[in-house]
Amino acid sequence: MFALCDVNAFYASCETVFRPDLWGKPVVVLSNNDGCVIARNAEAKALGVKMGDPWFKQKDLFRRCGVVCFSSNYEL
Repeated sequence: MFALCDVNAFYASCETVFRPDLWGKPVVVLSNNDGCVIARNAEAKALGVKMGDPWFKQKDLFRRCGVVCFSSNYEL
């Protein structure tokens, strides 16, 4: 038996499961080579972070607003 599940902000949600101290903070997960945003939680979305945003264009916002960035972890 196989199951196909679609989870909102999957990688960002998984990071907060493993790091409860991040609950309520803006979290984004970056693509291969940390090029662009591939997942963001509701707090990051509220800051205007869009899917596919290049990291280098958003890094000032991330630092200013305390956005926590993770490299992609495909093993999840």
